[in-house]
Amino acid sequence: MGQKITFENVEVGFELPSLTVGPITHANLVRYAGASGDFNPIHNDKDFAISAGLDGTIAHGMYVMAQIGRLVTNWVDQRQIQFFGVKFKAMTKLGQTLTCKGIVKKKKEENGEKLLTLSVEAVDQNGEVKASGDVTIQC
Repeated sequence: MGQKITFENVEVGFELPSLTVGPITHANLVRYAGASGDFNPIHNDKDFAISAGLDGTIAHGMYVMAQIGRLVTNWVDQRQIQFFGVKFKAMTKLGQTLTCKGIVKKKKEENGEKLLTLSVEAVDQNGEVKASGDVTIQC
């Protein structure tokens, strides 16, 4: 678990230590399905995924978001997270490796709260963005 981050000790432009995950395996997706309750067969049945028009099984979008969440909670205490939102940009396939990155893009004081806004993303080994968004941290 991350440590409590203080407003005074972080500057705009600070880059979080990246997190690399993968290559993603079928077992990763089966375990995630069990943990999340999302048993949509496009995530664990290759034949079904192909019949649905895909090249094969794909990772859950929320699996990708969870990896970004791990990036953030490796750096900050999860109780400091006020907002976490991403947009999904591309499908993540078996065998791909994700690198999650984050950078402090804004510091502000609002209504007595000290807040940091992080820009976060997950990219594959070819640099394709799979998900990106923002996280707000209360200090």
